[in-house]
Amino acid sequence: MTTTTTPSTRTTARTRSRIRTALSWVVQLGLALQFASGGLLKLFGDAQMTAMFDEIGVGQWLRIVVGCLELAGAAGLLVPQLARAAAVGLVALMIGATVTNVAALGTSPALPLVFLLLAAAVAVLRRGHR
Repeated sequence: MTTTTTPSTRTTARTRSRIRTALSWVVQLGLALQFASGGLLKLFGDAQMTAMFDEIGVGQWLRIVVGCLELAGAAGLLVPQLARAAAVGLVALMIGATVTNVAALGTSPALPLVFLLLAAAVAVLRRGHR
């Protein structure tokens, strides 16, 4: 049995694809801004970031590493060929942030979980894109 596609079916598929791409870009841009600003605050030694990493107790080297990873993830989200990989990397980073918030800082994991879910959404939306 063969299936045929009508012009309206192709138009609907194209429209859905465009909506999916637009939604992905909106989320990607928002995440890129968030992670770039957070990464820069960490790299420039913002007092609040320095204090937070002191409280974590593993040293300031982790602040620098996390800042670099956040900046790399933010940049990757803006490059279509790298967006999915960057989103997956940011998911991993946010898993670590969630665990750190709960285990080391005793704070709510809500914010890193939101970013984790948004990055996961980008990874799914970018599936199949080059």
